[in-house]
Amino acid sequence: MRRLLPPLLLLPALALAADPATLPITTSSPEARALYLEGRDLVERLKGTEGHLRTDQAVKKDAQFALGWLQWAQTSGTAKEFFAGLDKAVASASRATEAEQKFIRAAEAGAKSRPADQERLLAELAKQFPSDPRIHAQIGIVAFGRQDYDGAVRALSRAVELDPKFTLPYNQLGYAYRFQGKLPEAEKTFRKYAELLPDDPNPHDSYAELLMRMGRFDESIGEYKKALAIDPYFISAYVGIANDQMLAGKGDEARATLKQMLGKSRTDGEKRQAWFWTAETYMHEEKWADAIRSIEEEKKIADASGDLLNAAADVNFIGNILLGAGKPAEAAQKFEESLKLVDRSKASDAVKEAAHRNHLFDVGRVALLKGDLAGARATSAKYANAVEAKKVPFEVRQAHELAGMIAVQAKEWDTALTELGKAGGQNPRVTYFTGLAWQGKGDATKAAECFRQSADFNQLSGVYGFIRPQARRQLARS
Repeated sequence: MRRLLPPLLLLPALALAADPATLPITTSSPEARALYLEGRDLVERLKGTEGHLRTDQAVKKDAQFALGWLQWAQTSGTAKEFFAGLDKAVASASRATEAEQKFIRAAEAGAKSRPADQERLLAELAKQFPSDPRIHAQIGIVAFGRQDYDGAVRALSRAVELDPKFTLPYNQLGYAYRFQGKLPEAEKTFRKYAELLPDDPNPHDSYAELLMRMGRFDESIGEYKKALAIDPYFISAYVGIANDQMLAGKGDEARATLKQMLGKSRTDGEKRQAWFWTAETYMHEEKWADAIRSIEEEKKIADASGDLLNAAADVNFIGNILLGAGKPAEAAQKFEESLKLVDRSKASDAVKEAAHRNHLFDVGRVALLKGDLAGARATSAKYANAVEAKKVPFEVRQAHELAGMIAVQAKEWDTALTELGKAGGQNPRVTYFTGLAWQGKGDATKAAECFRQSADFNQLSGVYGFIRPQARRQLARS
């Protein structure tokens, strides 16, 4: 049952398969397998760029290495490369075992907005390989992505039980505890992670992010610098330092750090990150034109490589910045332009359908900013119906967020609180609008607490810059 080809044809691959208690790794090349495992080790230590380079060597040794192409896709720096690699993984899957095919189909389902299929396939693999810590870790990561932090803790804890020296789950488990609000458990987990990898930068990076969340910006910067002392090319540490500086009100220093990061960047993905976070520093200062110019620099990188999906994301983000600047008509033009870029791309129909579906979220917010409450309600209802059919968790949350924002503007405070309560607790914009709803109901204490939580969110977030200045002004008035 585990293999699709006749046994004789699989003898070369069988010789290279993994422990039968874990997911097999089918390849015709011993060198490809060794390079893949080196790449996997780097990826699991959060060294994605280095991991991608090793994996690239692996698929050059075996061009039909299905798991190799999946890892190549997942470590790529751009949307264009990701989907190209995923397509090659799917195309090569018939040469791998049935279990590997299932693992690849799970990844494809996640990428194409089919979360129920992804969860089902991973659950089947966990039954087939109950002692494989990587499958349990993957289940935990998927649960984390849908904001099921209890489920994430269960799966990641199981991965740690199966292999206490497998470091990846400690990192994600620390974040899951953090999002549960269990900061002592998070700190303990990150410290254990650091003990297991004393010469690795990521434990310092993860602990630094926890310190940022706690508002201990100087200590956080110190941890990020320890990560860079170990690896000067550990790009996420530059992002973290810049965010600490930005949140401490030192925008110029943050931008200097990101300029330094740009000089260290080795891939398009890393360069794009530098420009994205530069835009964020300006957004926190409400310097919208400077933020747009930064995203335009980011888009130039996508344009140069013909990456229409990343270019579409950049144009969409410019639309969001224009909404922040109070320019709904200009924002609407950018949202339409973004959608046309997606349609021109070679993305799958599922990706394009998701773009059209989530375009409604943008259209609804444009109508809301224009004061067109009826139009916003109609679009919100259309979006809710489209989302209900697919049941993608983050889209479900966004549908409730839009409905909640509309209810706030309509002064329907109870409806607003109900809808926003279903929109997820890890979005500072949702928390801010919840504050407005409590304010409308006349509960100043609850409103101030929401504004404080939003202002002191202190996490890496593309949404945070749109809302933090407003939350701080509300706090100053309370």
